[in-house]
Amino acid sequence: MYLIATISRWTLAPVPGQSTAANAVRLTKLIGRKLGRSLSLPLESKAGGFQYTLYAILILCALMGCSKSTKGPSVDGLSWPDLEAQAKRQSVRLAMWDGDPMINAYMRDFVLPKMLALHGVKVQLIGGRGNQLVNKLMVDLETGRRSGDIDLMWINGETFYQLRQMKALFGPFTERLPNSKYIDWKNPFIAIDFQQPVEGYECPWGNVQLAIIYHSERVTQPPVNMQELAQWVREHPGRFTFDNSFTGMTFLKCLLYEFAGGKGSLDGPFDQTRYELAADKLWNYLREIQPYMWREGKTFPESVAQLHQLFMNNEVDFTMSNNDGEVDNKAEQGIIPSASRAYVFESGTIRNSHYLGIPMNAPNKAAAMVLANFMISPEAQWEKSLPKVWGDGTVLDPVLLASDWREKFESIPGRVRVPPRTQLETKALMEPAPEIMVRLNEDFRTKIIEAR
Repeated sequence: MYLIATISRWTLAPVPGQSTAANAVRLTKLIGRKLGRSLSLPLESKAGGFQYTLYAILILCALMGCSKSTKGPSVDGLSWPDLEAQAKRQSVRLAMWDGDPMINAYMRDFVLPKMLALHGVKVQLIGGRGNQLVNKLMVDLETGRRSGDIDLMWINGETFYQLRQMKALFGPFTERLPNSKYIDWKNPFIAIDFQQPVEGYECPWGNVQLAIIYHSERVTQPPVNMQELAQWVREHPGRFTFDNSFTGMTFLKCLLYEFAGGKGSLDGPFDQTRYELAADKLWNYLREIQPYMWREGKTFPESVAQLHQLFMNNEVDFTMSNNDGEVDNKAEQGIIPSASRAYVFESGTIRNSHYLGIPMNAPNKAAAMVLANFMISPEAQWEKSLPKVWGDGTVLDPVLLASDWREKFESIPGRVRVPPRTQLETKALMEPAPEIMVRLNEDFRTKIIEAR
């Protein structure tokens, strides 16, 4: 048990382009080396590399011991009433990002009690995202662990792509969910995740679009395109910046689209030549306005939370969010000024969905599907769409809803600082291939930050 507890604290990312088997060998060697050091075992001996092999064997033995756990009950061929009956005897463990207090409160105060009251299912929330999930499931698969620790997980983008490549996801399962009838599966912002077809292996449960937020009392006419933005930044030195994290890089993806040729120009698999041609124009554009940015562009906020703080402290006149509904959410909390307003560029901004996936070795698949089905119910989607709760966009198509629910989603109480989603979606851009985000992060650091 000590060995397993020790391993669970290590994060070892798979190497892109290598086979699962090659990554497993690398993972085993790294774990062996780390384990040897952790247990103060000698790393030098006459046997040369034998000690690493020995440690690897120890770790594999420990993990293989876990693989003897009983496989969860089968859900193959079960009707929905049968799945619900099986779920009542189960608990479900949901792995999710837990960095937002309001999201955590929505899950804790609404989803958990509703699931227990309506379905007799107890939900346990556990932290986990991205590479943490990929690493854990890779070890489970390579050691033949039939019953894992996760039943459902919040995923999208690169994480979904990697898990599909590893064959680590259960499915397709979404067509078995009764509430999936309210989802327009022909909508590319639902059916395609970072240029990867979903194909029933993850269930959408939220949809958002990048919004630019400005102070309406300090900025009377916000720039609506790149040219106007460059002019505004030059005329107001030190009053604009973006964060050096996910939100800021998503903003750069929006600009990259325009340099690549506009809407649809980055669709499809990653094309290095296409990326480099557009990125060169992007970096030149940023270099021209960089001296006029906050702190002369010599540094950038490390997170969008820090950018919000600069905006609140009147150090800059703009902030931004990946969630178009967050402007009301954050204004009501006092995190950004009440005079904040949000909009999108005429050329568009990135829109994407977040999803729920079931691991192949989830021990409680029935309960996981019942939970996923509840999360896409009109009731649950409505609750989290309220800015005072979360402000997350719905994945349900209002046309497919009953008239009473349709009317509610068309006029969300508290959404007053940003245009309706029906207006924003006409300027929505698809998420490009995940490799673009990786390249943007690397190139922004070397070509903009370190080049000054």
